Amino acid sequence: MDYKSIYQAWLTNPYFDDATKKELESIGQDENEIKERFYKDLEFGTAGLRGIIGAGTNRMNVYTVRKATQGLANYINKKGFAAKGVAIAFDSRRMSPEFADEAALCLAANGIKAYVFESLRPTPELSFAVRQLKCIAGINITASHNPPEYNGYKVYWEDGAQITPPHDGGIMDEVKAVTDYDTVKTMDKADAQAKGLYEVIGAAIDDLYMEELKKQVIHWDSIKEAQKDLKIVYTPLHGTGNIPARRVLKEIGFENVYVVPEQELPDGEFPTVSYPNPEAEEAFTLALKLAKEKDADLVLATDPDADRLGVYVKDTKTGEYITLTGNMSGCLLADYEISQRKEKDGKLPEDGALIKTIVTSNMADAIAKYYDVKLIEVLTGFKFIGQQILGFENAGKGTYLFGFEESYGCLIGTHARDKDAIVATMALCEAAAYYKTKNMTLWDAMIEMYERYGFYKDGIKAIGFEGIAGLEKIQNIMTTLRENTPKEIAGYQVLSARDYKADTIKDMATGAVTPTGLPNSNVLYYDLSDNAWLCARPSGTEPKIKFYYGVVGQSLEDADAKSAAMAEAVGKMIDEML
Repeated sequence: MDYKSIYQAWLTNPYFDDATKKELESIGQDENEIKERFYKDLEFGTAGLRGIIGAGTNRMNVYTVRKATQGLANYINKKGFAAKGVAIAFDSRRMSPEFADEAALCLAANGIKAYVFESLRPTPELSFAVRQLKCIAGINITASHNPPEYNGYKVYWEDGAQITPPHDGGIMDEVKAVTDYDTVKTMDKADAQAKGLYEVIGAAIDDLYMEELKKQVIHWDSIKEAQKDLKIVYTPLHGTGNIPARRVLKEIGFENVYVVPEQELPDGEFPTVSYPNPEAEEAFTLALKLAKEKDADLVLATDPDADRLGVYVKDTKTGEYITLTGNMSGCLLADYEISQRKEKDGKLPEDGALIKTIVTSNMADAIAKYYDVKLIEVLTGFKFIGQQILGFENAGKGTYLFGFEESYGCLIGTHARDKDAIVATMALCEAAAYYKTKNMTLWDAMIEMYERYGFYKDGIKAIGFEGIAGLEKIQNIMTTLRENTPKEIAGYQVLSARDYKADTIKDMATGAVTPTGLPNSNVLYYDLSDNAWLCARPSGTEPKIKFYYGVVGQSLEDADAKSAAMAEAVGKMIDEML
């Protein structure tokens, strides 16, 4: 059926409720809006669902959530794993509790027990719960840092990581096979509870999660020495981080933690920020104001589902607060965790590994080389880092030391298999305490790293395109680059071109072609002269194409200048293709 026919079917089918029909009737004269809502099904990709909340096949609503869950249930039942159950968590967004319940009741109707958190919880705790309860899968209702009109649906597998091959493909196929909404099962909540198919979880999992986090502390002595002096400002940005972040900091001993009052409570409208993203400068406006009032040492912000951490640190020489990008905070934590583990144990495991994604700073490579540990590079998406940890466990070889990605996410420990901003908050405060006992700030530690490893500067340029036409533009840019490999970018020579979709690495000087060794993905990567690089990939969660890049300078100023020149060159390159 075409989109108009599907629209009419939703208006007339008794399966859809009156509120849905009323919403659809209100757009009856808006042809473009009808098309946007019904020209396709909301795509269930490797990260699950993410979309604008509203009525329609291309929107997040109770019907698309049920449909996705029916596909997941079919996959679980076909594999014979129904008895293990599924854990479900949700964040502070509009409709998150409702979507969580819809998913749970669909699972219950298919004979699969759902363990549902009593109230909002961070993404990493859902990952932890899947492992703790020995579930076959997990569902998290969240759209991370997207604007308020969005929500999403992430699926995790039994190892606690988001789904990877072969399960992602199998689940996607089952979801696509559900073409008739009338065949989607659900049941009454009271009946599900009476049959033991719906169980509420909460405090017991919270306590176990907290204990696992505290096991990651290396320097209790430094915390004890600095706990009365170190001042921390924290904001959960109206999301899930407020209670767990404050709890873990209190339990390990920090006394001066100031929470931004205007952003403390959960609110899916995110009233104080237009974009609840710790990467955005705007998100820190209120936190920095409070930091100056309290003379804080560091300023922290977790995104709404508390898997990513944004950071500002105070430079005591200038009195200014300096932002740390995800690459900077990730490298700072990687260096701290690896160096202090070595100091504590006297040596590092011979099979120790630092894991990063392909778009993450090459400073990570320098850190791995310095400590003589293995550097493993994976595709974008923290699930691929989780996949490596699972591989270590299955092989009985390989020790996970640290893993991070440029998008403000890392994992310390293996209690979860997704990025964890709660443990990152704890670890960064511990690191600040440790350096404070050495009469250093976190910014001092960062400068020391630059002097040791090189002045790495990494950036990203993201261009958004809305609707059907936007998707075509993104595809056209990727096709143009794929068919016309540039010889130079921003004055840097292109040494090799990686095409992860074609699984090729082409040496531009010799023409020799070798495989990437990583799974198929629509990503292009250029290794450039002077240790610079550029990578292009469509976003997996937003209607954007992203260009990641990195340079190395002789000083901070030199690196800044080279990075600005790269950003300008990328902008011109995009303009020429549009």
